[in-house]
Amino acid sequence: MQQEQDFRQQDSDEKEIDLLELASKLWAQRKKIIIWCVCGAILGLIIAFSIPREYTTTVKLAPEISDSKSSAGNLGALASMAGLSTGASAGADAVYPQLYPDVVSSVPFATSLFDVVVTTNKDGEKFTVAQYLEDETKSPWWSFILGLPGKIIGLVTSKDEEEDPNHKIDNFRLTKQEDKLVKTLTERVTASVDQKTNVITINVKMQDPLVSAELADTVVAHLSEYITDYRTNKARKDLAYAEALNEQARADYYKAQQAYADYLDRNQGLAFRSAQTVSERLQNEASLAFGLYNQTAQQVQKYQAKVQETTPVYTIVNPPTVPINPSAPRKALILIGFTFLAFVACAAWILFLSPMLEEYKVKSAQIANDNNK
Repeated sequence: MQQEQDFRQQDSDEKEIDLLELASKLWAQRKKIIIWCVCGAILGLIIAFSIPREYTTTVKLAPEISDSKSSAGNLGALASMAGLSTGASAGADAVYPQLYPDVVSSVPFATSLFDVVVTTNKDGEKFTVAQYLEDETKSPWWSFILGLPGKIIGLVTSKDEEEDPNHKIDNFRLTKQEDKLVKTLTERVTASVDQKTNVITINVKMQDPLVSAELADTVVAHLSEYITDYRTNKARKDLAYAEALNEQARADYYKAQQAYADYLDRNQGLAFRSAQTVSERLQNEASLAFGLYNQTAQQVQKYQAKVQETTPVYTIVNPPTVPINPSAPRKALILIGFTFLAFVACAAWILFLSPMLEEYKVKSAQIANDNNK
């Protein structure tokens, strides 16, 4: 037992000696380390100032959660008591908050933003979102260098495509430029959902603060419109059908009422039994037509209330505002990161690579001398 403790103590002493030896080697080469760190800091500053500024607008929404008295709602309640999540809210709604990020990143939603007009903060010029992303969005200088081979290959292999002035966006078949814009938008416009509170967070990142805020406001409006159209789709169809029936019932009622009035005008003062029978029949037809017209009118009111009931209500917890400070690039982190990388690289060269290189040179010289002998 004592020997084991002595061995551990000796091993600890050797590790401490090794660390002190490594530290002394680094201290002896401190000038080189400082030079490397300064070069890393300069490179970090060049990279940080080459990246265009990005401004992020954040909007938070609290959607209405509808309760259901169906068995599905009871099953969801049991699942929540057991600590499980069914993924959807208690209501029978297929587009629940957890799917909102997928809606925002979908192709139809992205293409619906192409023609949105935004205003730049610098000079007040107006562009569509597509024009702003294509013409006004800047890239760092190295992206041009890295993308140059692909552009050259594209010029050689691709055929010239004539732009159609009457071209309309087809979500089923996008052009290369439209597909590129969709990917750019889905990267810059994102949504997330808090699993506990169902609060939806929408982030819009643009190089202009005013464009970012305006687009965020438009995204919220489009998302609300999309969900509203989906939620009220069935009720609106029922309302349209009820209104068509009501219109037909009103026309039939007016026709029957007019026929009854015309008959009375033509046969006023007659005491024939047949005339009275026809009069009663026309009166009954008018009464039945009125009853049907009254019922369909009630159905119209019912479905109007249903549309209003199913229309979701969103509470904007954090409204869009024009960001003041850029969210990217984080120049301090980039500077610290490149300085640290330079220090690590220099330390690795001093402690490992340089000794290995010197050892390789010595062995090569020994081999050469042995061959000469």
